[in-house]
Amino acid sequence: MLQQVRIKSVVIWTAVALVSAFAWSVLALSRGEEVSAAWMVAAALGSYAIAYRFYSKFIAYRALRVDRTRATPAERLNDGVDYHPTDRRVLLGHHFASISGAGPLVGPVLAAQMGYLPGTIWIIAGVIFAGAVQDMVVLFFSSRRNGKSLGSMIRDEIGPVGGIAALVAVFAILIILLGVLALVVLNALAESPWGTFSTAMTMPVAVFMGLYLRYLRPGRVAEVTAIGIALLLFSIVAGRWVAESSWAEFFTLSPQALVGWLVAYGFVASVLPVWLLLAPRDYLSTFLKIGTIGLLFVGVLIANPTLKMDAVTEFASRGDGPVFAGSLFPFVFITIACGALSGFHALVASGTTPKMLQKEPQVRPIGYGGMLMESSVAVLAIIAACVLDPGLYLSMNAPPSVIGDTFQSAAETITGFGYVITPEQLQAAAASVEADSLLSKTGGAPTFAMGVAVIFAEFLGGESAMAFWYHFAIMFEVLFILTTIDSGTRIGRFMLQEVAGKAHPRFRDHNWKPGVLLTSGIVAGLWGYFLWVGVNDPLGGIRSLFPVFGISNQLLAAIALTICTTLMIKAGRVKYVWVTAVPLFWVALVTLVASWQKVFSADPDIGFFAQRALYRDAIAAGESLGGQTEDQMRTVVTNATVNGVISAVFAILVVIIIVDASRVCVRALRHPENVVNHETPHVTSRIIAPDGILATTAERAELEAAGLPSTGGVPGEFGGARGDSPGGNDGTAGRDHGGNGAAGNDDGGSTR
Repeated sequence: MLQQVRIKSVVIWTAVALVSAFAWSVLALSRGEEVSAAWMVAAALGSYAIAYRFYSKFIAYRALRVDRTRATPAERLNDGVDYHPTDRRVLLGHHFASISGAGPLVGPVLAAQMGYLPGTIWIIAGVIFAGAVQDMVVLFFSSRRNGKSLGSMIRDEIGPVGGIAALVAVFAILIILLGVLALVVLNALAESPWGTFSTAMTMPVAVFMGLYLRYLRPGRVAEVTAIGIALLLFSIVAGRWVAESSWAEFFTLSPQALVGWLVAYGFVASVLPVWLLLAPRDYLSTFLKIGTIGLLFVGVLIANPTLKMDAVTEFASRGDGPVFAGSLFPFVFITIACGALSGFHALVASGTTPKMLQKEPQVRPIGYGGMLMESSVAVLAIIAACVLDPGLYLSMNAPPSVIGDTFQSAAETITGFGYVITPEQLQAAAASVEADSLLSKTGGAPTFAMGVAVIFAEFLGGESAMAFWYHFAIMFEVLFILTTIDSGTRIGRFMLQEVAGKAHPRFRDHNWKPGVLLTSGIVAGLWGYFLWVGVNDPLGGIRSLFPVFGISNQLLAAIALTICTTLMIKAGRVKYVWVTAVPLFWVALVTLVASWQKVFSADPDIGFFAQRALYRDAIAAGESLGGQTEDQMRTVVTNATVNGVISAVFAILVVIIIVDASRVCVRALRHPENVVNHETPHVTSRIIAPDGILATTAERAELEAAGLPSTGGVPGEFGGARGDSPGGNDGTAGRDHGGNGAAGNDDGGSTR
């Protein structure tokens, strides 16, 4: 019997590998022929399946040596606020919702100007060997250290020099990322009653789910999921009714009003217990995300659209693309961050997620598997961009300074690029989604929505449904991104509490309300300030920092992989250090080269200081660039200077961290007997729960023998109101064995 199972497994995985390899060959070798987007889906899904089945298992059980008998911080330090053992399905929903912001939707769309092939290779190869590895390894090491943040781990494991550099860089980058993500949400919700109503309704629905699971029907995850999905779908449909009713004016908010609501939501979500709003709302949003993504995959297979963009365009080598300037290397790897490799994920993996982890082996499905899920979104995003006519794609993503502001000028300019399109075609495309114009709808989100509408209209509603699917996709993107803001604000609070705890120990106590409220207010206030200024000044605030978004995110990934590599060496796992060292080398090379070019390039379309000099000289000569006033040009000079300095400072901080970490690694290799291990002592876990999302036959039998539901829990303690909040269990019995509930406690210090 066992032999038959093995043969069946070999046959299945061989078939998956062959289909995936053939799909890759079609994508890579086709030149001039029509290529179906279905081949991209086959290449991606086959690669993901093989990577998760074999590579992630190798890393988890060989390189990291996960231990299902070890109690996690959520079990030992359970306080019902930040630390709380959470059902792995709910936690996967939270983690996926938190990491999947604007990046996987926007970056691939912008990178499509280089062709469909470079971006697709980076998305799939990048996530398998870098992005998913980073997420899982950071989650593992953070859970071994009471859920400490990335900056605190660097301070403890590398030393004060690298630690201070990391804390400054990580916190500054986090504020920039949150501000940019909030700006994307604001732009999509402003003056949109449908989107505002549907998004707002997810909050009371999430609170209901949290209360339902904690007090009304503990442990009934499937039951509350069905109710939540039904209410979510009703909210989406009702949003359109509201938009067409007398209530539309009430839900039509100005950008300024939305800033206040977004900041208030980020603050409230970061201070409430995770089981009440954050986890259930992220879990709920994940169903919309996964449902839409799954429907898109089905749509691609049924509609079978062709990729109209070239495999590799001339812009890839020339570096003068109208969407963004720069050559394929390094800028494709900077433009596509989330979906392949994202530093922000390391903040989530060392922020909220490790404090909610039931069992240590769950780092594999949540860390590695969650990142593969996000990568699939990026694949769909690049498909959505590449199934559009290249002329329409360029007209939507090139700025007015390049293509002008009329259908005629845009058509003439884009035809000059070698992609023929007429003014009538541009006008018809806008009319199909009930828009006045689609010209220069930059940022990637409208292009993604247009591609989604084209795919869905092929098999759900036809041309008449284009407008509905376009606006549905816009709202989908808002829900996709908003879940990152609440988690990011909470993560920023954790970081500030850890730092402030050095001066005032009570800040480490996550039950001390003054510290929680103060640190949450500071984080929300900082990104809210930059957002407010950006809303009121088109060239100021967070808008001025938008150009450093991509590089900052990838520099953060370099920081995360640096601490991962250091911890692998300090833990004595030198044999497997290549797992993190290879992606570290690549991302460090890419980001530092990109930083150098953004700072020192003589091309004003690329280099910040070159742009500064161009505008400064124009001001001195009394000339106007792009029809801007003198005040606007002076603002450009200031912004270019600030962005150049920030890019240089971030790059220097990363170099300091890498050099300091190298010193620690060399010392650990030379004198392993002197290595200080900051892992918390082993405490035996009392929680019984499956290692993966789906329980095995043996795990189901174990749960049944213990009298526990599929959510898992502590034998003999299931059924209490406190013990079974959103898919979670109490686990407080283990607290006497270690820890005192403070997030930042230094429980380690033992010598290996």
